[in-house]
Amino acid sequence: MLYAMIGEDVPGSLDARMRARPAHLARLEALRDEGRLVLAGPMPAIDSPDPGPAGFSGTLMVAEFESLASAEQWFAEDPYVTQGVFARTSVKPFRKALP
Repeated sequence: MLYAMIGEDVPGSLDARMRARPAHLARLEALRDEGRLVLAGPMPAIDSPDPGPAGFSGTLMVAEFESLASAEQWFAEDPYVTQGVFARTSVKPFRKALP
């Protein structure tokens, strides 16, 4: 089943995000290579594709896991979680309707 994983950034965590980014991307690339990643990306803190020093307000990822528990465990081990980028996280079942 698919799961939407949302992380909300700690205010002022852009430097921590940039430090954790290579390891975060490596985990997402592994999901992609397994054919399990539907989409992933950051949410700019301002209405701009390049928010510069304003940074990001969070991240959205949608991927396939065998269960909610396995999605939650995977997300709990993400570098953005373990390195303090996210203030809050949530994982919810997701059913893709379109396209």
